[in-house]
Amino acid sequence: MNHDGAVSPAVAGKTPIGWVGTGVMGRSMVGHLLSAGFPVTLTTRTRSKAADLLDQGAQWADSPKQVAEKAEIVFAIVGYPADVRDVFMDSESGVLAGLRPGGVLVDMTTSEPSLAIEIHDVAKSRGVHALDAPVSGGDRGAKEGTLSIMIGGDDDVVQRVMPCFECFGKTIVHQGGAGAGQHTKMVNQTLIATGMIGVCEALVYASRAGLDLPTVLKSVSSGAAGSWSLSNLAPRMIEQDFEPGFYVEHFVKDMGIALAEAKRMKLSLPGLALAEQLYLSLMAKGGERAGTQALVRAVADMSGMDWT
Repeated sequence: MNHDGAVSPAVAGKTPIGWVGTGVMGRSMVGHLLSAGFPVTLTTRTRSKAADLLDQGAQWADSPKQVAEKAEIVFAIVGYPADVRDVFMDSESGVLAGLRPGGVLVDMTTSEPSLAIEIHDVAKSRGVHALDAPVSGGDRGAKEGTLSIMIGGDDDVVQRVMPCFECFGKTIVHQGGAGAGQHTKMVNQTLIATGMIGVCEALVYASRAGLDLPTVLKSVSSGAAGSWSLSNLAPRMIEQDFEPGFYVEHFVKDMGIALAEAKRMKLSLPGLALAEQLYLSLMAKGGERAGTQALVRAVADMSGMDWT
């Protein structure tokens, strides 16, 4: 922040960054910040998962509070809303306990819009800024630095953080005030959820009809039936590659948030509800840590097909 109270953009090589959570997504995102020259202090639940980042020059801290004490901007991308609350708002070890006035916290977890608003308001009362900035693009988008970032919060704060967002995002859109980023991510997840059902049903149909599945994709991927899921996840389904770009259990969490928000707004979203039920059946059979493309197993099972 400069002398007249305005905020200036983060500067690579100068602005100290904090990071909490180096899972499937976070690890690559921190890597891009380090490559750009930002000094990064991080913490994550299992230190060994951050070993490669520490080798690249990141500094370790033992808690989100200690991360915040060494940073001007602190990002987090963790699992569930309860984790978000702990990371930012725990009175002893949370980011807000350590962030100096004028600092910024950025939640990139897909979480509850109401929690984003709560964090924004608590942060403001303590003289710091908060953004909700969930992402879409999966493990591949994180690795390639092409994530879509959906941002809620104040415009001047968004501009301050923009040089960091540009390290790992390609489509970066400020959607509105606090919570708007999370609401936009719910729109994104609703689109994916019902689209995934169509991809799985189409592959099951093609398989039962005796078609060669890669050859089928050549015909249907580029026309009106095309989608990101069809182009990127259907090949993984065909190869029976169910490694997570995005965990089933996290997608079920997201759909639960979206359905709760829909209920609050008196909306009926039957496609989303169906997708949630199909994914719950996948979890019931031990698929919670598989990638979302494993839905094809649940759809195939309904027709007595073993997709393994």
